[in-house]
Amino acid sequence: MIELNIVLVEPEIPQNTGNIARTCAVTNSKLHLVRPLGFSTSDKYLKRAGLDYWDKLDISYYDNLDHFFEKNKEGRFFYATTKAPAAYSDFEYQENDYFLFGKETAGLPEDLLEANLEHCIRIPMLDKLRSLNLSNSVSIIIYEALRQNNFINLNKKGKYKEEI
Repeated sequence: MIELNIVLVEPEIPQNTGNIARTCAVTNSKLHLVRPLGFSTSDKYLKRAGLDYWDKLDISYYDNLDHFFEKNKEGRFFYATTKAPAAYSDFEYQENDYFLFGKETAGLPEDLLEANLEHCIRIPMLDKLRSLNLSNSVSIIIYEALRQNNFINLNKKGKYKEEI
């Protein structure tokens, strides 16, 4: 079973994290939260955005980025940033890939990006505007990785009406 990993580094807005948690649950992606968080994980806005998916979510917490990297030595890491030289669609994704997203107000740390430029990914957009919403960015990138892997283990066909 393919598993992809969404890593939120110091997320600040509970509704974004709740929406991302829901996306992780329905795509069988693991959610990694790197502290400090800008909210409590018992926050009502976080729970409301994630609805009733929290018990179906695979989630891990880390004290900081060093702790995260120490615990996740396997896999490849991709760093989402508006400063990346390459588009997210320029890479081939595989099982156990990790997609790191920074906090809403500042993104990922500059030194982390500079040390990993060859794995920085960008969603193409107009230069005049700052960025997309964090939960939208996560959805775009995780679904591209899933598409490349033929949506393995996901239901690709819905039912409109029961067949007679």
